[in-house]
Amino acid sequence: MEHIVYVGLDVHADTIAVASADDGRNGEIRFHGVIENTADSVLRLTKRLVSTGAKPIFCYEAGPCGYGLHRLLTKLGFDCAVVSPAMIPRRVGDRIKTDRRDAEMLARLWRAGELTPIWTPDEEQEAMRDLIRTRKQATEALKIAKQQLLSFLLRHGLRYTRPSYWTKIHWRWINELRKFRYPHQQLAFEELKRAIHQIEDRIAILDQAIEDAIKTWRFAPLVDALRALRGVNTTIGATLAAEIGDIGRFSNPRQLMAWLGLVPSEHSSGNTTRRGRITKTGNALARTMLVEASWSYRHPPREQHPYLKRSAHLPQTIKDIGWNAQTRLCKRYRDLSRTGKPQPRVLTAIARELAGFIWDIARKTPLPA
Repeated sequence: MEHIVYVGLDVHADTIAVASADDGRNGEIRFHGVIENTADSVLRLTKRLVSTGAKPIFCYEAGPCGYGLHRLLTKLGFDCAVVSPAMIPRRVGDRIKTDRRDAEMLARLWRAGELTPIWTPDEEQEAMRDLIRTRKQATEALKIAKQQLLSFLLRHGLRYTRPSYWTKIHWRWINELRKFRYPHQQLAFEELKRAIHQIEDRIAILDQAIEDAIKTWRFAPLVDALRALRGVNTTIGATLAAEIGDIGRFSNPRQLMAWLGLVPSEHSSGNTTRRGRITKTGNALARTMLVEASWSYRHPPREQHPYLKRSAHLPQTIKDIGWNAQTRLCKRYRDLSRTGKPQPRVLTAIARELAGFIWDIARKTPLPA
């Protein structure tokens, strides 16, 4: 008779440590050794496990090796879960870590139901994620390049006195600077400027690539619908859809807020209730995009021409959600600011409620199968 075996895989670039736990509370835990991280080795492993009359159910930690192993095992007809490393229970006093112990721990916890599987994207979804994250890396590089230029100017006593940086007037001031004594200093200055322009060109190319990729993407209707929300442009909408994936897997908006790490942490005991900063679990990039979108709600609610143009073709129910979000969140921003709360807390509160409107729009936007 076929019996279930819970298999833990400790995956590395070249090797996979394999351990299994038999079904049942006191089932035996076995270490099967280390195999190569290749399709042939994984296929031989599955045949060896099946030959013993077992039905293997696999799991491994999400990490830099991606989802190739998950797709391979799924294609072979086996159940495989990718689990969140941050949600794996750890023993405080355990100071010994080896591949064998990690594989056995995964098998034991997988059998006990103590592991939290994550949503695994398909290849199309992962390709969009790669594009989105490459753009994110470019924007971070742009921020660093601009800071390097400002630091260079500050070292030489050159300070821009107006409040707005990187405007046309600011760039005109930068381009007119000719106060460096040595030619190689002027060359360094020109190279710093050139680096900024090159990164901006990269970002423009990636933005256009995102626009083109969305046209044939299965989440294109969702990205289009999310643009009904104030502050959510094409890039932010695509980022949310790529990083969150199937929003329909959340049965209520509170689950989405918790997954994004936008809910307060809590440490309560007995009659004492203590809530702290947000948990910051889940996807950091999606959370950052929501906070970025929240900045637009510091202004009074209004429907300007660009917004009306991009939302004119959307169903009335989606447009109503966008307007309700504006009226509520703009008022919420003013009320929280009036109480003297720090701006980061205000933006976090707005982002948390904005996630609820995103969930509502996703629930009412049909996607192709």
